[in-house]
Amino acid sequence: MDKKELLERVKADGVKFISFQFSDVTGSVKSVDAPVERLEAALEDGVWFDGSSVEGFARIQESDMHLRVDADTYAVLPWSPPDMRRARMFCTIHHPDGTPFEGDPRGTLIRLLEKAGERGWVYNVGPEPEFFLFRGNGGGVIAHPVPHDVGGYFDFSPNDEAVRVRTELMAALWSMGLEIEVGHHEVAIGQHEIDFRFADALKAADNVMTLKYTVKAIAAQHGLVASFMPKPIYGINGSGMHCHQSLFDKEGNNLFFDANDENMLSPLAYNFIAGQLSHARALSAVVAPTVNSYKRLVPGYEAPVYIGWATRNRSALIRIPRFNSGQNKAVRAELRCPDPSSNPYLAFAAMLAAAMDGIDCDMKPPRPLNNINIYELSELERAQMGIDSLPSSLQEAMAELEKDQVIKDALGPETYQAFSRAKAVEWEEFRTHVTDWEVEKYLEVA
Repeated sequence: MDKKELLERVKADGVKFISFQFSDVTGSVKSVDAPVERLEAALEDGVWFDGSSVEGFARIQESDMHLRVDADTYAVLPWSPPDMRRARMFCTIHHPDGTPFEGDPRGTLIRLLEKAGERGWVYNVGPEPEFFLFRGNGGGVIAHPVPHDVGGYFDFSPNDEAVRVRTELMAALWSMGLEIEVGHHEVAIGQHEIDFRFADALKAADNVMTLKYTVKAIAAQHGLVASFMPKPIYGINGSGMHCHQSLFDKEGNNLFFDANDENMLSPLAYNFIAGQLSHARALSAVVAPTVNSYKRLVPGYEAPVYIGWATRNRSALIRIPRFNSGQNKAVRAELRCPDPSSNPYLAFAAMLAAAMDGIDCDMKPPRPLNNINIYELSELERAQMGIDSLPSSLQEAMAELEKDQVIKDALGPETYQAFSRAKAVEWEEFRTHVTDWEVEKYLEVA
């Protein structure tokens, strides 16, 4: 929307403060807040801030950073009180001379999308973030989280508070511009999923960021703790963020669809799939970026472990959902290893880069793993079939990323170095930390 239209809408909404938002390299939302009276100047001149204390941003001697506001991302924060109504807008980050800051995660995705746009492609993503709702404990750290309900997959109870909270969450997200498709209880107790309509990757990434902090804010109003941690509880399913992907042309035609193929997939789609499979081990560092991510990516809990694709197999890394006649635009590839702890801007950028490499190099995927339970195959059988596995730890994933120039180039040197530093610190903290399991296991027997 243009400036005049935006200012009129802000006034009509009764907004008192604006949050100018961006993210650090790990995906944490950062914000510079200003009275609404400063909005017109911010739209004209941007917003200055000190980037020296933000993960992955400027050094102390060159700390001045400049936010440029994306007016199309305006949305009222529905949980803010009417007398102190707040709205937010996402921003891109620039140097004082106006050049884009290379370490801006949102800018990183925009750069990759512009490359796809030069080829006439629109990269669409439909993420499915899962999360847990836990009982609160008065604001302290939850050492041993207790799920808020005991429901199962798609369970419904009209008197269940979890249903009411999830309904309120969906209404809030809809008011902020997310086109909600469905919300439902997931497999594990206390686990939920809210799916929104696919969009171009930038809007989809903005939507993921919006969903995460909206879910947390509204859950807190109900005395609950919302967590997007991939594996918060041992022995039950973890939370993933399956991503449905497709490439469209500028006229809205799905470039993945081919009526003459048995799987309804075009040669471009097969190249796309092959590229992501080829880079899967390095890609995992970006789309499953925490120590805890690799507690989810283990056999037995519906999370993908082995690298392959299929049309009818949810144990495969990439799944092609069933085609329904006349639904040409719905042909897509579902990547199942991402989780909601990832920075969606970097995750989608890395996913696109891997796919584009497959297209540029005319890669061909291996045969589909249809009607095969990969988890039941022996290690020898998987080796004979050429089925590799994802890394088993963050350290292993980061070693794979270090060797993958395509994914590193997609992130850019500034972002890659910041991401690598952050993950090295995380791994060292994990490596030296004494866990409850170790105390229980060894305290009295060692």
